[in-house]
Amino acid sequence: MSNITDKLVVLVTKGIDSELSSVAFTIANGGLTAGLKVSIFLTSTGIDLVRRGGQAMTHVAPLEGLGALIADFQQRGGTIWACPPCVKSRGYAQEDLLEGVIITGASAMHAEIKSGAATLSF
Repeated sequence: MSNITDKLVVLVTKGIDSELSSVAFTIANGGLTAGLKVSIFLTSTGIDLVRRGGQAMTHVAPLEGLGALIADFQQRGGTIWACPPCVKSRGYAQEDLLEGVIITGASAMHAEIKSGAATLSF
């Protein structure tokens, strides 16, 4: 069995209060640049990163602003999944999230992992 994969799943549990959220999207964008198919699964306070306006609350210099990192990720074909219970527990609905964010359970992430995706967690 080959250990080579062209997929990466990034699990993000940190939100707008943590520099790790910017680091996660920077690394995810790097994966896209390297030719990987990259998906991000947001849980816990990570959901706030894709709440409309939420990403404007975080900027970790010298990295790009989080809003720009997320927009770049989506424009280049990255997939963003949001945990349904985490979305609901914050009182959010689909219309509260950035366009293109998919509210879906962990099974989407698990399917990528089962098909050989590498994983990172922040």
